[in-house]
Amino acid sequence: MAKQASKNAKVKDTKAAADAKVWTKVIRAVRSPKSGAYTFKDAIVHKDKVQDFINQK
Repeated sequence: MAKQASKNAKVKDTKAAADAKVWTKVIRAVRSPKSGAYTFKDAIVHKDKVQDFINQK
């Protein structure tokens, strides 16, 4: 017998689903001044603030 898809899998709150589309996960490489190794900083930011996060020092 095949497994039936759950009706609860769909998003019921369409406003929350639409609001989630304006957020972006941004990953930025940061070089350590002491060792020269790279580390990565990640954050979830609003799509209007992506350039501000990337240009941070």
